[in-house]
Amino acid sequence: MTSVSNAVRRPLRAIAIYAVLLLAAVVTLGPFLLSAMTAFKTPEQFAQQSSLAPPNPWTLGNLANILTGPADFGRAIGVTVLVAVFLVVFQLLFSILAAYAFARVEFPGRDALFWVYLSTLMVPAVVIVIPLYLMMTQLGLRNTFWGLVLPFAFGSPYAIFLLREYFRGIPQDLIDAARLDGANTLDILVEVVVPLSRPIIATLVLITAVSQWNNFMWPLVITSGNNWRTVTVATASLQSQFNGNWTLVMAATTLALVPLVALFLVFQKQIVQSVAITGFK
Repeated sequence: MTSVSNAVRRPLRAIAIYAVLLLAAVVTLGPFLLSAMTAFKTPEQFAQQSSLAPPNPWTLGNLANILTGPADFGRAIGVTVLVAVFLVVFQLLFSILAAYAFARVEFPGRDALFWVYLSTLMVPAVVIVIPLYLMMTQLGLRNTFWGLVLPFAFGSPYAIFLLREYFRGIPQDLIDAARLDGANTLDILVEVVVPLSRPIIATLVLITAVSQWNNFMWPLVITSGNNWRTVTVATASLQSQFNGNWTLVMAATTLALVPLVALFLVFQKQIVQSVAITGFK
């Protein structure tokens, strides 16, 4: 009887698990699907049909209007791509250098300095917005590209912490062997440590790109007008600019989502590998 009861419970448990996972997938992906469907509807279809009804017929007018019309969303996408690429490169560069110093270079006060720096993660971002704004304004960088990127270009506490822990897991024997071969500290970092850390670096590329792509508060504060407006600010302004035309707003959000999905598809293998490696550690 026990074996029969276990045999009955197993399929029921599996069905319950898959039902919960399916519900979670619907709740997670539902808003994105509704956004994409609304982007391909005309304003009349959106007003007359149910939001769950697919577009009939499908139209590209909203996307064309967003990219080439007065919204100038294409420029906002270009600015955001430029900012994200710049910050990914420079944040990773400085984070790798700092993380290696904290992980492998001996100097007085190293650990104390690391924990003091890491404690800045506990400071809410809104606390430093006004001081940063005053600094950038006094330097004449308000509403400029450098005003957008300089406060975030010199490393990230989260990235430095993650890289430091990963670097500490690299066998010391490899570094000692490289030193015996005549490699200096920079050679070891570039030729030994970085190649072995590709999975975690790929993960940080994705995290940094997504966080900068979705950054809203700082671009809103430091920029004005259309010249250096980012995707998030441009999307937020569409609701008032077009009197609540939700088909245009959803077209903008769909366009803003496409690069992030493409980025994840490119780096998904490295992300899974990174999770597996750090999980075993």
